[in-house]
Amino acid sequence: MVSLRFLLAVPLVFLPLIAIIVYFASTGAEEAEKTVLIGSGSSFIAPQMYAWASQLKSKYPWLAVEYESVGSGAGLANFLDGVRDFAASDPPLPKNLWEKYRGKVIQLPVILGAIAVIYNLPEAGEGLRLTGEVLALIYTGEIKYWDDPRIKELNPGLNLPSKEIIAVHRSDSSGTTEIFTLFLHKSAPSVWPRELVGKAIDWPVDRKGNGVGAKGNEGVTSTVKSTPYSIGYVEWSYALDSGLPMAAIMNPRGEFLLPSIESIQKAVQNVELPESPLGDFSSLPLDVVYADVEGAYPIVSFTFLIFWVEYPQEKVEAVRTFIEYVSTEGQMEGNVVKGYVPVPDNIRRFNLEAVSLVREG
Repeated sequence: MVSLRFLLAVPLVFLPLIAIIVYFASTGAEEAEKTVLIGSGSSFIAPQMYAWASQLKSKYPWLAVEYESVGSGAGLANFLDGVRDFAASDPPLPKNLWEKYRGKVIQLPVILGAIAVIYNLPEAGEGLRLTGEVLALIYTGEIKYWDDPRIKELNPGLNLPSKEIIAVHRSDSSGTTEIFTLFLHKSAPSVWPRELVGKAIDWPVDRKGNGVGAKGNEGVTSTVKSTPYSIGYVEWSYALDSGLPMAAIMNPRGEFLLPSIESIQKAVQNVELPESPLGDFSSLPLDVVYADVEGAYPIVSFTFLIFWVEYPQEKVEAVRTFIEYVSTEGQMEGNVVKGYVPVPDNIRRFNLEAVSLVREG
């Protein structure tokens, strides 16, 4: 702090220079006190991550959370390579990676979302109904036209034109793709084999000339919106923002459902968690996707935030604060973006256990 006695002793001509020095010194001190956490990964959760980052900035001016929507695969690679502080991924770590990093990483299921099937079909409008098998046949390229008898049988009241279906899919390594392809496999295993489940796959429909790749949920949404007679899969939040119609998808009980808070919550009502956030979550998507529960939407996913157990001393409190916020206030009404669903209370309590696990190292 510059004293009044000092200022009175300084010639007037130097006072503007001293003011500038004091300003930049104080600004530098404020910046030095801010802790920045940088994460990357899932585009599925991106709108919610941006909202949480803004909320945290308002509540904790000393903490800045920055997030890059690059896809679950790239985000996880960035994290494991040590160039990001945390990752977001829709599927949890596969078992082999969990084994490799056992005891070193924390996984937290922080939000629920659904994959909506959007379409651009001017003649039909809303009300399209599809099964997993028909979707699998579209993405293998076997069903090529909107007036295919197998689609017409599910939609007797819709005007389905004889137009080629453009099947839009992700071009990047994507957790949304892994969840969607897991759904195709579980609902139609004879059409969609296990080897076609993953974050990045060789899409059969591309070889038939009817497939189009796009980067991120943002890219798929934009491509479907601008391409008549196309279909695609995106997180529910993107579908709501797009204004495009969504198809009702059949669950194992034969119910045709759209994503909703209730139908998403139903899908996770029977999930079992590991003993701690250090545990193996790799089987969880199998329990949630195509869950055999009445009223459950069939393409539901958690998104996981993935942290290290050990951080440099200057980041420990920031990581703890981040985890605590997204597990408590971040789950409250008004803090959850439209198109996402808060995790149940038992999962919030489970996630809070991670606060005490984070340590200096």
